[in-house]
Amino acid sequence: MHNPALQAAGIPAQYIRVHVPPGRVREAFDTFRRHGFFGCNITIPHKLEAMQAVDDVAPLAARLGAVNTLVISDEGHFTGHNTDGPGFLRAVREAFQKEIIDLRVLILGAGGGAGRATAVQCALADCPRLVLVNRTAEKVERLSQELRELNGESDITALAWEDEILSEELANIDLIVNATSRGMKPGDAPLLPTGALRAGHQIFDMVYRPDASPTPLIEAAQNAHLPWTDGLNLLLHQGAISFEHWFSQPAPIDAMRRGLLATATA
Repeated sequence: MHNPALQAAGIPAQYIRVHVPPGRVREAFDTFRRHGFFGCNITIPHKLEAMQAVDDVAPLAARLGAVNTLVISDEGHFTGHNTDGPGFLRAVREAFQKEIIDLRVLILGAGGGAGRATAVQCALADCPRLVLVNRTAEKVERLSQELRELNGESDITALAWEDEILSEELANIDLIVNATSRGMKPGDAPLLPTGALRAGHQIFDMVYRPDASPTPLIEAAQNAHLPWTDGLNLLLHQGAISFEHWFSQPAPIDAMRRGLLATATA
């Protein structure tokens, strides 16, 4: 999606992939600076190491606990950003025409990187009710306490991942978010109890399949005639925010969407 964006914006640059071994992130950043890079995206497993390799961490990235976008200034200064949370907010806005401040949110897999970032962003955006679900309840209990200190106005709850408890909680939820990797592979177990979805639910599955087939959660949403969006929409908006950090101008979102969909469905 970035090369179509660069072309649409008339920027004489190219987006490339670089393999960096763990432990050599700062070395890679220095190499990028010497060769005139504007910046880069950072993927797993480097997001935490990147926080230590930059000169400054943007306040939101510090809150979210990871850096996934590097900006290299004309003076060679490294600033680390995180587009996960803001990308989530934009994806929700586009898919459902609603803001997080108006939605009660349940996050499946809230203990992991994507789930944590989403939970923190929801708390920062004044989500009125936030339910964190994880296999290990202690992990999300610590996070829920942290988020209560961050936003004492929101109703924030941590739960163990059990069908009976989920079924009861879903009666008071608007947006269901899958922040796990479950659903990427055929044969993955269902995320929710049978019949748990109901009118009024909106589904955000952060994963997507390379062949563009629906995940089990999205298929369940389609069968129940519920609005849904997937990880491609999230990836698009994360990328658009990275572009805006690098070039200080609005991202050509339509060109990015066309490039992304063409690659994802090729």
